[in-house]
Parts: sequence; C-alpha cells; structure tokens
Amino acid sequence: YNGKCENLHGHNYKVYAHVRGTELDKGGMLLDFTKLKKTLREVCGEIDHTNLNDIEFFDQNPSTERIAVYIYNRIIEKIPSLKKTDGKNAWLYAIDVFETETSRARYIAE
Repeated sequence: YNGKCENLHGHNYKVYAHVRGTELDKGGMLLDFTKLKKTLREVCGEIDHTNLNDIEFFDQNPSTERIAVYIYNRIIEKIPSLKKTDGKNAWLYAIDVFETETSRARYIAE
C-alpha cells in the first residue's frame, strides 16, 4: 500500500464476532458466548499496543482486512469447534473490524 496510511500510526479498533447456526439448543442459544468473548479478548490482547509489522502474519500490509482474517484464524486455533464444517450446528461465521465509525472490514469464513 502506498499512501498516507503507510506511515506508522495507530487505531482504536472495534471487533465483532458473528456466529451462525441451524438449530438452537435447549436453552434457546446457538452457543454460550462466554468462551467466545473470553477468547476474542485474548486474541485482541495479543495485538493490542503492538507494532503489527512485527507479527509474522502481517509480513504484508497490516490492513484492517488482514486483521479480521488474523483474528478469525486465532479464534479457530483456540476453539476449533467453531470452525464451519458440514453438519455443524453453530460456527464462527464472520469477524468485523471497525477502523473508524465508517470504515469496516468483514471477513466471512467460507
């Protein structure tokens, strides 16, 4: 990327995890969000207040889009049961990363 945002700078990102499913459990939920929220906080903590260029995954431009992919991959590494597979009742469908109120990237697991 060539432009003013190529220079070292920071953001206060907002991250949202989206879950999809086909059936609710006995409690009327797709899954208990407690573990997902804890893991999302851990993964975001790994990159909070860091220079993303120092993380191997970001050997290319550390764009908002790549941050969304990184967060998705790290959550799946930590909670493999959230990976979409045939016959799965609930899975991690997408990660949204907001760079600003009007600039967002969404990574959808296919």
